[in-house]
Amino acid sequence: MIRVLVADDQAAARTGLRLLLDGEPDIEVVGEAADGHDVVALTERRRPDVVFTDLRMPRMDGLTAISQVCALSPAPAVIALTTFDTDEYLFGALQAGAVGFVLKDSEPALFVNAVRAAHQGQGLIDPQVTRRVVRRFAQTSPRPATAELAELTPREVDVLRSLARGLSNAEIAEDLFISAGTVKVHIARVLAKLGVATRVQAVIYAHRHGLVTWD
Repeated sequence: MIRVLVADDQAAARTGLRLLLDGEPDIEVVGEAADGHDVVALTERRRPDVVFTDLRMPRMDGLTAISQVCALSPAPAVIALTTFDTDEYLFGALQAGAVGFVLKDSEPALFVNAVRAAHQGQGLIDPQVTRRVVRRFAQTSPRPATAELAELTPREVDVLRSLARGLSNAEIAEDLFISAGTVKVHIARVLAKLGVATRVQAVIYAHRHGLVTWD
């Protein structure tokens, strides 16, 4: 069972998420938070596997809450819930450790898929804005190669490029003719060598350093 904490300052939004997620056989909502302070406190108390949080909340904003939640040990996977066109905290949330984000007007199935993906260690960015997110981080000229990048093996570089192209573990395995288990091992090593916490951060890194570009 995937234990989820939902956070939004609007009671109707929290109720909607609870009804949606609790309707799934493998998901249980174990708490609701109305502000960032409660997000951190309830995460420490309830120990959810996944935290689904809005980015604009009173007392403590979602960005600060994400940073504090991701600093816990063990830390849950965090999904940012946002209205992309107006919420500039989104990019800071990804850098703070959120594994992905979902727009508030997304299809219900995407919320459920995001929870399952986060629980499996795979970030999910709403496909409506994936290109815009990566472009935002990669809009400047590619940065020089780093010592961390030099530590990657040729196969790990292949896996990182595949991640940056938006491929799933299964698609990477098929593309590189390796097993899904081997893909997971390579991804874990890539994250460790680059010093990043999530797949999303690895994708941003790849674009920033010119390993892959949007054509």
